[in-house]
Amino acid sequence: MQLFDVAFYVFALITVLSASIVVFSKNIIYAAFALLFTFFGVAAIYVLLHADFLAVTQILIYVGGILVLLLFGVMLTNKVISVEMKTGTLQTVPALVIVAVVAGSLAGLCYSMWRTAGIPADPGVQTTAVVLGQLLMTSYMIPFEIASVVLLVALIGAAMTARRHRHS
Repeated sequence: MQLFDVAFYVFALITVLSASIVVFSKNIIYAAFALLFTFFGVAAIYVLLHADFLAVTQILIYVGGILVLLLFGVMLTNKVISVEMKTGTLQTVPALVIVAVVAGSLAGLCYSMWRTAGIPADPGVQTTAVVLGQLLMTSYMIPFEIASVVLLVALIGAAMTARRHRHS
């Protein structure tokens, strides 16, 4: 077993364990912090797959944006509505049956694909960030700028709408 295999299994174990904490935790704060480890585990697997752009995007968007927004939303609304933020029901047995069926079928599919394909180890793989950066700044510069302007207009519109409803 090589170091690459050990690193993959460690990151996969971290991702699966923290995702199970997200699903089975009754405390939403614990679930949100376990989601942090899930996102970092997925980003680490992207790095192992030589998809560095996806790894950085995973960290910036999911950890830096969505998870922080989720934590702020939970922490701010917990005091406003003064309700205990815990789930009441936990359907463990149906969830475990569904997870076992899906995991078994995915494991069988991956095993049959890897056994027949034989993934070659190529240490000279070029990273994706260089190619994507060149394409975004040459061929796709106009669509990239149009998308950024549309997102800026949507952000300004959302801020103005929220401000208008608050003063009314």
